[in-house]
Amino acid sequence: MTSEEITAQFPVLTDDQMAVVVRRGTRQVTTSGEVLYHAGDRGYDFIVIEAGEVDVVLPAMPNTPETLIATWGPGRFLGELNLLTGQTAIATARVRAPGVVHRLEAARFRELMAEDADLSALVLRVLLARRVSLRHGDGARALEILGSQMSPATHALRTWAARQELLHTWLDFDQPDGQALAHAAGITVADLPAVITATAVLRRATAGAVAEHIGLAFRPDDSSAYDVVVVGGGPAGLAATVYAASEGLRTMLLDSVAVGGQAAASSRIENYLGFPAGITGIELTSRAMVQANKFGAYVSSPCDVVALDCHDGHLHVELSNGSVLDTRAVVIATGARYRKLPLERWSDYEGAGIYYAATEIEARACAAQPVTVVGGANSAGQAALFLANDSRPVDLVVRGSDLSAGMSRYLVDRVLAHPSITVHTATQVTAVHGDESLCEVTLMSSTGDLSEISCRGLFCFIGAEPATSWLRSVAVDDDGFIRTDRDLTSDDLGPPWVLLSRSPLPYETSIPGVFAAGDVRSGSMKRVAAAVGEGASAIRSVHLALAPIG
Repeated sequence: MTSEEITAQFPVLTDDQMAVVVRRGTRQVTTSGEVLYHAGDRGYDFIVIEAGEVDVVLPAMPNTPETLIATWGPGRFLGELNLLTGQTAIATARVRAPGVVHRLEAARFRELMAEDADLSALVLRVLLARRVSLRHGDGARALEILGSQMSPATHALRTWAARQELLHTWLDFDQPDGQALAHAAGITVADLPAVITATAVLRRATAGAVAEHIGLAFRPDDSSAYDVVVVGGGPAGLAATVYAASEGLRTMLLDSVAVGGQAAASSRIENYLGFPAGITGIELTSRAMVQANKFGAYVSSPCDVVALDCHDGHLHVELSNGSVLDTRAVVIATGARYRKLPLERWSDYEGAGIYYAATEIEARACAAQPVTVVGGANSAGQAALFLANDSRPVDLVVRGSDLSAGMSRYLVDRVLAHPSITVHTATQVTAVHGDESLCEVTLMSSTGDLSEISCRGLFCFIGAEPATSWLRSVAVDDDGFIRTDRDLTSDDLGPPWVLLSRSPLPYETSIPGVFAAGDVRSGSMKRVAAAVGEGASAIRSVHLALAPIG
């Protein structure tokens, strides 16, 4: 590790900074060998060392011994990014040399991060630097995913872990290192996908089960009363969460799959303000999630919302596990999902050759073999370029006759100029073929000509349908997108509006106090920047709705 990396990860707090922590914390005298927190502990403390030394170790795993990550001395603090996310500790902190530490429990640490801008900026910078270092070192073994390359369940689990920015390593069960881990942990094919942590082996693991195990799932013992609950973790939902939490509202973000939404499926976003060189969707949305955590928002994913109820004049958000959250306002930002092609055996290949995202996970699954991208909008163009950058043959299939009809000009020019991309306009995919995984697809031109092409991965970006099936009483348009403010008709506005004596606020739905932002909203622009703007603007309306009358 270079001196610059050491400084970034292990800064020595000044006397003034130490004093800030000491005033808020609890003093503890330590002894050699004492454990300050264990791997797997939930809600562990933020700890600053006044005197002595502390080792941070990754516990022994089924196929690896205990590993020393770092040793901290006076003026340094312990912890990693999970101090903000609420994830359980990935390592154990054990006293090497006796001394004195000062501890801040989770609530006091959140207060520190909210109230002291300078120290908050330093702590956040260090936690982020440590996360990056751990991801590229032994820390990545904190959570090991073992599964098959072409398994839909494994693909879903890996996608969730990547979007949550979890420290993790994936091992292919069919490769020697995967077999070695399986033997050491006693895992068979019937157990896949499996997840191994320092405290458990999860067989036939799902994202929900792993989230529960590492402390990221919604817990019934959490307080259930909020100022605002945001449903959906795409750009609109993340923006609403960041702005609500930063302005002092008690905020909960819930997402049924993984934070990031469709934006996280984008390999590169080049027309988002402030990123002239572009940014991956996962990087953009993961930064937003860190911001939300920094300001004290609660984030739970995966967490399925099944109903919104306002029968007694209050808002209640019901979860699939039966929990009910009471809230003063709701922002619906569930977005829209890419449509599927109505083809035989389509569902057989989802996650095993058919994908709705183009990231490193999917690209590696396809190796250097030919792939097909279906769609004519920016997401399809970005996916085609990303997949073709490894000299992989890419067939871009567009139903329309003009590629520029739905795609930005800069993308059209790059797609047409790329030697590895073949564009098929006025063409459709009419069949998919393979055994356990996808091997070929059939294309049909507008003249009826058929051709079969080799295809290890089919990437589908063909328009979207709103994720509103869980809503029952919110007014929607003919396509299922939520109508808001000026688009609401008199028939949409029931008795509650008469009692309020006001019109719907910007982004407010037919239910008072319930707002919609982003792709799920009727008339939205369906762009990342627009979604972010809508999410932020919806919180302005939330404040107005919650303000005392008179």
